[in-house]
Amino acid sequence: MRIRTSRPRAALAVPALLLAVAMGATACGGHDDKAGPSGAGTDGKGGGSSAPAAPGARVTITPAANAADVDPAARIRVTVADGTLGTVTVTPDGKANDGVTPVAVTGAPDAAKHVWTSDRTMTPGTGYTVKVTATDGTGKRTSTTSSFRTVAAGKVNGVTATPLNDAVVGVGLPVSLAFDTPVADKSARAAVEKALTVTTTPAVPGSWGWVTDPLTGVQRVDWRPDTYWAPHTKVTLTAKLSGIDTGGHRYLRRDIHDTFTIGTARISYVDLKKHTMRVTEDGRTVADFKISAGKPAFPTWNGRMVVLSKQSTVRMTSSSVNIATSKDSADFYDKDVKYAVNITTSGTYTHAAPWNDAMMGVQNGSHGCIGMHTADAKWFFDRSVRGDLVITSGSTRATVDKGNGYGEWNLSTQAWRALSALA
Repeated sequence: MRIRTSRPRAALAVPALLLAVAMGATACGGHDDKAGPSGAGTDGKGGGSSAPAAPGARVTITPAANAADVDPAARIRVTVADGTLGTVTVTPDGKANDGVTPVAVTGAPDAAKHVWTSDRTMTPGTGYTVKVTATDGTGKRTSTTSSFRTVAAGKVNGVTATPLNDAVVGVGLPVSLAFDTPVADKSARAAVEKALTVTTTPAVPGSWGWVTDPLTGVQRVDWRPDTYWAPHTKVTLTAKLSGIDTGGHRYLRRDIHDTFTIGTARISYVDLKKHTMRVTEDGRTVADFKISAGKPAFPTWNGRMVVLSKQSTVRMTSSSVNIATSKDSADFYDKDVKYAVNITTSGTYTHAAPWNDAMMGVQNGSHGCIGMHTADAKWFFDRSVRGDLVITSGSTRATVDKGNGYGEWNLSTQAWRALSALA
């Protein structure tokens, strides 16, 4: 193989997305006057590209120069013979082929500084350039550059994270990632989990678990602490998802990084036999309300539920929850309901129910929701935030499913941890 050497060039401007990994000081500054480009690999894909065979450090980069259709999960590997590594940078070349901003790639050297390996997946449909410096035993520095391209994503999977945007949330809200298309294969679920990190201040033990909403079919992976969050806990999610194949070459395309804070410990206890709701904040009772919940034919769920959202007015119809479609039915309803706080995806709310005022504190007369006097419902609505807990007891109905909203608090810590793909 012919090797061409060149005189040193002026330093190039470093791109904004460049991620440099420093791996030790060189013996002296400046470029080696024999620095040159890497040679091409033999097959364009699997082989590595190698620096000059002339005296000096010899660098090999895998994937090979000009390789196309590289698996986004492939590891970039840089090795040096007759010398030690200086720096390795892996830079995405502009936008991916579908306009997504590609991720930079990180990695680390071994202790001897002879091998550098990337530690994450790459964005599909993206060109990457690897730049390496190495130094031989005499202090001579070699610079090597190689480029390749990852395979384009034929199919894409989307993910929605909760919570977002520095939100302040209740003590029951898990970190949650919901997928547009379920991740069916356990190995793919494990790959997703390995790309996820939750850090908290103070430190909090917990686990990821996979659940599916029985009503919507939406699959989620949630990180639930072993016990309710403590107020004022700071939580950060780092999800290095871009380039993960969720099955059938359906790739995730974007990373997620977000933070949120735990606010007041607001937990409400609903006694469905006594027809009461006691609201506590940070362990202190702040309100006692009379309520009327699900009547015997339509009992309210038992168990621990979490506030999902709230709306000042919600149109509620019996047909939307498969109760009654005919106006002639005694159970037919079509109402604009005030001060509605949603606690399950199957349609359980706390809300104002003035039509049942005479039943408050006396009997259960709803179709499953927790009805309240209007003033009480407004008070509760005004204070409620996503993540607050509502705990019901005394119903003839089953405990709410783990995937129906954030029903996972109905599982023991051991049972929850067993739902991890890495368990």
